[in-house]
Amino acid sequence: MVIPGLGGLNFQTYRKGRKLKYQLKHDIPTKLYDGKKCWVHPRAGIIPKRGKKGKPKVLFTMNTHDISGSDVFKGMYGFHTDDLGKSYSEPIALPPLNPRFETIEGKEHPVAASDFWPAFHSSSRKLLGIGHTVVYTPEWKVMVPRPRHTSYAVYDEKNDKWGNWKKLQMPGGEQFYFAGAGSVQRYDESDGTILLPIYFNPHPNGRKRSDRVAVLRCSFNGENLIYQMHGQEISIEDNSRGLQEPSLTKFKGKYYLTMRNDHNGYVSKSQDGLNFEPIVSWKFDDGSDLGNYNTQQHWVTHSEGLFLVYTRKGADNDHVFRHRAPLFMAQVDPDKLCVIWDTERIIVEERGARLGNFGVTNVSPNETWVTVAEWMQFSGKVKTPTSNLEVKNYGSDGSVWVAKINWNQPNKYFKT
Repeated sequence: MVIPGLGGLNFQTYRKGRKLKYQLKHDIPTKLYDGKKCWVHPRAGIIPKRGKKGKPKVLFTMNTHDISGSDVFKGMYGFHTDDLGKSYSEPIALPPLNPRFETIEGKEHPVAASDFWPAFHSSSRKLLGIGHTVVYTPEWKVMVPRPRHTSYAVYDEKNDKWGNWKKLQMPGGEQFYFAGAGSVQRYDESDGTILLPIYFNPHPNGRKRSDRVAVLRCSFNGENLIYQMHGQEISIEDNSRGLQEPSLTKFKGKYYLTMRNDHNGYVSKSQDGLNFEPIVSWKFDDGSDLGNYNTQQHWVTHSEGLFLVYTRKGADNDHVFRHRAPLFMAQVDPDKLCVIWDTERIIVEERGARLGNFGVTNVSPNETWVTVAEWMQFSGKVKTPTSNLEVKNYGSDGSVWVAKINWNQPNKYFKT
């Protein structure tokens, strides 16, 4: 099923006098809302030249979300396209990525792999998905305090299925009691080394939670993801839960890291991808606050321009939970670390539901996709499915959106 959205929009951005243009089109390959659950976290990875006529095969993964609770992920599903979105398969369950039971502190607990992000690893020629785990009580309530691990899985192209998800083994001790790479963008170096940003915290032991961010240097041999070291531990001292859901990219020889915070989104840059300059809050180029808070931001990286995808306040969207819709994209000034106001565009429209959990995928040198689902949970404490009337009344229906960014110049950073 392909449903056009804001198709055919033609935007242009500028960098040092050179024009980089893009056209924006939309597909809605699937949707789900039955009053009890909806799709969340749809993200895509490619397998080069495995689609029709030499096109990439694009594989999507996503969780179901039980809207009666917070972060209740009871299953992972997948679908694909072999023709860059002219047609899509129907979503099917992915049993190897489903929750499983583990003994924690003497009790059996369901543990889900979630916030998953598949990306092609060029050196090993493998599609590697990385996320984190969520531990629940036997009643499927999020365990507090909650242990967390980075989870990962490898796609078996020969047998057309995902392998069972595994946990990344971290150094011992309590430093990484809460440590995960959920909803983060990693960066793969040309030698196959993976720079993986995580957010982490030791066991709180009654202390206030304040997450820190670091970038891990990992190796990957096609089967196992292996921790080698981690870089600078980045923290913030404020009345928040710290820094979360970091995303990393590399542009013009420098690394850029964007981070979620309860009050502001933050950004920093680095020469080596491990050690970073002091963080600064995201602002527009006129000095005003971006308005992003308590929500992810991710990178769209083209060789001719660096872009940020984000949500923010001030867009006639006070009715949306944490102002998590619409999805905006704008070019970033990589030297001043700010968003260029007059390049901002809406890339996925707001229809009442939150859009803050999204992904970015380069599918070819000429095309980048932003993927997101309408999270159909009401903006308050959800008690019954009827509480979702406010979200539905703005037009949302649980659609999964694919925003296709078609560039007028090839992206020289594209890896196969």
